[in-house]
Amino acid sequence: MSATAFTYAPPPEAPEILHADHEILVVDKPSGLLSVPGRGPDKADCLIERLRGPFPTVLLVHRLDLDTSGVIIFGLTPHAQRSLARQFEERRVRKAYVARVAGRLQPTTGRVDLPLIVDWPNRPRQKVDHQEGRAAQTDWKVIRAGEDETRVRLFPLTGRSHQLRVHMAETGHPILGDPLYASGAAAAHPRLMLHAESLRVKHPDSGVQMTFRAPVPF
Repeated sequence: MSATAFTYAPPPEAPEILHADHEILVVDKPSGLLSVPGRGPDKADCLIERLRGPFPTVLLVHRLDLDTSGVIIFGLTPHAQRSLARQFEERRVRKAYVARVAGRLQPTTGRVDLPLIVDWPNRPRQKVDHQEGRAAQTDWKVIRAGEDETRVRLFPLTGRSHQLRVHMAETGHPILGDPLYASGAAAAHPRLMLHAESLRVKHPDSGVQMTFRAPVPF
């Protein structure tokens, strides 16, 4: 999908608030909505801007791809933003995604360990590069497998751009509905079948481990 062919049409519904307190805000991001503003006034509508009205101090911690839905967390104070960002950097955040991928994924559990780098001539695509790429690992666990597709839970151990999408495509089982890494029948779905199901972090104030979940919409 080229940049020129892309028309941004974000969903009109308000994002669902999963949790809000004096330090953090957790939201279920819908597919088709940017996490942050894109380039140009036509891409100004995004999740963080929609949240600024009810939560004027909202601060970015991490992002989800435009096409990915699910759990995303924001800081509401600079302290919370720093604490959460440090947990992401130190890989102390536990993330789980659910995806529908093409074909029968075997075996039922495994790990993809392939370094990734931006594919500059084809941005925003990423690619595997064993010389210059940054380390990237994804664990998977099959939920249900059929001949045509597999429902799988994905656990990213690192947080590279498009990591889950590239890793699944590299196994020969691209995520259904992926406009960048799937083709043919696998690409012909109404949305990217990737959802951030759960996120576990340590609360910046209390230090208590908290897990937030959003139901899978597909």
